[in-house]
Amino acid sequence: MYSFQQLSSLFEEKFNVRHFPNAPVSLYDPAQYILSLGGKRIRPVMCLMGNELVNKINPDTWHVATAIELFHNFTLIHDDIMDKAPLRRGMETVHHKYGEATALLAGDVMLVVAYDYVNKINKDCLQKVIRLFNKTAKEVCEGQQLDMDFESRDKVSFDEYVNMIELKTSVALAASLQLGAVLGGAGEGNQQHLYEFGKNLGIAFQVQDDYLDAFGDPEKFGKQVGGDILSNKKTFLSIHAMEAASAAQLKALADLNKSNEPSKVEKVLQIYKDTNADAWAKELKDKYYKIAMQHMEEIAVLSARKKPLMELAGYLINREH
Repeated sequence: MYSFQQLSSLFEEKFNVRHFPNAPVSLYDPAQYILSLGGKRIRPVMCLMGNELVNKINPDTWHVATAIELFHNFTLIHDDIMDKAPLRRGMETVHHKYGEATALLAGDVMLVVAYDYVNKINKDCLQKVIRLFNKTAKEVCEGQQLDMDFESRDKVSFDEYVNMIELKTSVALAASLQLGAVLGGAGEGNQQHLYEFGKNLGIAFQVQDDYLDAFGDPEKFGKQVGGDILSNKKTFLSIHAMEAASAAQLKALADLNKSNEPSKVEKVLQIYKDTNADAWAKELKDKYYKIAMQHMEEIAVLSARKKPLMELAGYLINREH
């Protein structure tokens, strides 16, 4: 059994190659560029872990893990265009460096190459893998659209926000695990419990992400605390504050959303504390983590095989950066 860190190193060795032809350079170099920026590689490694939970790693799982990471980077290129983001991981985004038109094409061709990798797997699993891959890809697009829709709305309900997070973030983690389990030969019951484990873990992960953006230690978090507040982004914290706030606090939040005053972050954080959004977020994270662990408990494999995934889950929801 491998740990997450060990599988990350193994995957990086296999993934750190050129995935595209050499010409035209103007198309394929931008596609390769975003891959050179690195990343956590959480999704492809979870695919490998989903396989190893039930069986030794199938060589085909490396192809699907590669496809998952290529698909993820395709979404990042397009997300950065939509967000007009100049930087990713401290480096220029693809559209900022090469122009929007080229970035769109680079993302498109990356998606095509992702399917080339999927098509390398044994035909016995191909139909099921393609079906789940496509379902997840559509859901990620739906989640991104909802996220953009929410930007123009003053109020978003908790249930709406959870649904968006499931689509934009959680289903990719869940499907990565299930795809690995499919290739490892897992039964349907184990596959579904593993999917639900990943989905609920993904929501807990996002709750922690939202919490750290507001209340994290800047030195550990590695970026400016309050970035979501400055950009008026909807988060678990902001949605709870809106639902729990008094009329005066609602007015203050509305005024602060229109403001760029230096004390904006400090004032919004105080309202979060006054509405107990910080404590509520910790309880919410624990709730989804416990649901995830219940599904992990139901998976019918030896406890020792579950240990790497359980250790990863604990790290993801207790991290400080």
